[in-house]
Amino acid sequence: MCGIAGVHGLRGIDDPGRLVRHMTDALAHRGPDAEGAWTDDAVALGHRRLSIIDLSHASDQPFHSADGRYVIAFNGEIYNYQELRAELERQAPVPPAFRTRSDTEVLLAAYATWGAACLPRLKGMFAFAIWDRAQRELFIARDRLGVKPLYIHESDGRLLFASELRALLASGLVPRKLDPASLVDYVRYQTVHAPATIVRGVRMLMPGHWLRVGQGRIEQQCWWDPITSVRTDAAGLSPERALKEVREHLARAVERRLVADVPFGAFLSGGIDSSAIVGLMAEVSHAPLHTFSVVFDESEFSEERFARIVAGRFGTHHTAIRLRPEDILAELPDVFAAMDHPSGDGPNTYVVSKVTKRAGITMALSGLGSDEIFAGYPVFKRSLAIQRARWLTRVPSVARRGAAALLTAVKPSRTRLRMAELLRSGVAAIDDTYPLSRRILNDQDLAELTGSPLPPDRVQGIMRTLLREQQGHRLPLLSQVSLGELSTYLPNILLRDTDQMSMAHALEVRVPFLDHELVELVLGIGDALKYPHTPKPLLVRALGDLLPREIVERPKMGFALPWIQWMRGALREFCAVRLEALGRRGVLHPEALDRTWGGFLAGDMRISWARLWHLVVLEDWLERNAIEV
Repeated sequence: MCGIAGVHGLRGIDDPGRLVRHMTDALAHRGPDAEGAWTDDAVALGHRRLSIIDLSHASDQPFHSADGRYVIAFNGEIYNYQELRAELERQAPVPPAFRTRSDTEVLLAAYATWGAACLPRLKGMFAFAIWDRAQRELFIARDRLGVKPLYIHESDGRLLFASELRALLASGLVPRKLDPASLVDYVRYQTVHAPATIVRGVRMLMPGHWLRVGQGRIEQQCWWDPITSVRTDAAGLSPERALKEVREHLARAVERRLVADVPFGAFLSGGIDSSAIVGLMAEVSHAPLHTFSVVFDESEFSEERFARIVAGRFGTHHTAIRLRPEDILAELPDVFAAMDHPSGDGPNTYVVSKVTKRAGITMALSGLGSDEIFAGYPVFKRSLAIQRARWLTRVPSVARRGAAALLTAVKPSRTRLRMAELLRSGVAAIDDTYPLSRRILNDQDLAELTGSPLPPDRVQGIMRTLLREQQGHRLPLLSQVSLGELSTYLPNILLRDTDQMSMAHALEVRVPFLDHELVELVLGIGDALKYPHTPKPLLVRALGDLLPREIVERPKMGFALPWIQWMRGALREFCAVRLEALGRRGVLHPEALDRTWGGFLAGDMRISWARLWHLVVLEDWLERNAIEV
């Protein structure tokens, strides 16, 4: 795991090496073990290294092929590099003479042998750039599910790329301007959906895509997508066979991710997902297991008891990190400094990563991705309920609006407010209902905040592309919702936050549930085995007796901080100052901000903490990065 940066098109740049080092200096936290830069007349490549596999300096980057033709800057891990190495040594027309034990050298040899066709052979998480000195081409690629980020800026015949947005800004070649449409997207969903970013003119290379620059043109192509890659035979598997395959795939995914030359551990909340990862680690690893969890004094949020049950079951060396409001307040400056792109989530991952790294752990496994493929979120059950109630769309709109008003009048809650919005909308198709389920603000409240016509809903556009243009509607209904999760919420909030907050401490996080072979299998399995009448039944049944009964039968809590209490208490002034400053920028109406903040403080159940916290984050990020509106 590392940080990469580079520039293609050096005309007008006096000192390309100095420029790319400015970019990698901004990524120093991602790679404390080594740094490097390389330039020729067309390209400058930079790298910061966090050593995980082959710790010797022979594997430092940018890394050159033995014949000098190819140069690579690589962020990530190729889990099957040893198998690929053996295949290359047996079958390559000119077998490579490997000089290191690294996955970097194997990846470079795979590209030299197969070109872009090497990508489907890779099992891992990655973003990399390879310069072909003979063909004068730059090839950039990103992993299937977007675990590793890659930001791009193009202007004046020049292309810049980096693992983090801050590295592009550090180049001095990217204008620090807010993107207005992305601002609306952010306020609506607490994030900006790729390929766009919060900065005008900066985009992300999409997951499962590659990009080639050379001969005066830029070519981009999708090399993997979740719809065409689904296991078509999975729907016909017997329940017994389906459960067996899920267990085997997950166990193999965990085992692959234990390849490392450094100490490793796992995040353990005590929920089904992290407990499953720890249990399977205990089965396949002979090394002592280290687990880490965040616990709270507020009992309704603390999962301490469950985490300790799992740690005891599998004999891990467990560390519980007790978090109090004053701790978060003290940490917030560092949390915000670590935030490369604004997001409404992330501090929890920052804190657990910090303690994990301090314990001497350099790589940790996470249960991230399970809810998205095994129907673990309320949006899955809600989507099924909406499909059963499609007849409501034929009810006159006056009656639907009346029912919506009754639903929220007596006991308003976030769930009731969402259902009321769905009733008023009169839509039932997944590509319409999914965006409504994931919004932080509805369009009426959003229009009051912005005071201008709203641009198209990006999540709705993504869903229509997935389900209509790419024929995702042919998948089982729960898998259609999974497509939404895998394409919007997961990569643009959870994975981005996990990457930026863990790498702030030079901690690599691996996610077995996002093993592409497991994803392809589970998306193809029918709804009957996944129906969420109990928590994630397909996963739980596949695990058999691996997990303690207390973990399987416990209520779902999620990995969340008690923001309501904190924002009305210890963090009240911190939030108020930033919301007032945001109002002065002229991009959101200060009166609407004041009303929302006042309503939240007064206990208005219709105003969740999430409607305000991401705005606090936004203001801090804009100020910290000197972004002009």
